[in-house]
Amino acid sequence: MVSTLVANPPAANPPVDAVPEFYPYEDTGCEVSGSCLNCPLPQCKYDDPGWYQKNRRLAKDLKVFTVMQSEELTVEAAAERFSVTVRTIFRIMRRCREAAEDIGEEELEAFSLAK
Repeated sequence: MVSTLVANPPAANPPVDAVPEFYPYEDTGCEVSGSCLNCPLPQCKYDDPGWYQKNRRLAKDLKVFTVMQSEELTVEAAAERFSVTVRTIFRIMRRCREAAEDIGEEELEAFSLAK
């Protein structure tokens, strides 16, 4: 009996474990940027969702705090304007004071771009 070796024909699609160069990657981006390669964030939001959520909340808090200062709103007036409780306004103020020395304004601009 003679055995013959038959080579398997090449697969039409690369296997899941293929080399990255052969994987059909689509750069679809996210709500921050239309393209991952042009994203203004220092790290991907999908790599550390907690980091992204924290900084996104801080960007929103700073907007509220800036409006409060520029329009000289009281805590009660700010709570009514932004439809939140007075306690939430105090939390916003505390988070903004704590972050004042850590984060620059230009770093938070990318988070305010997200929808």
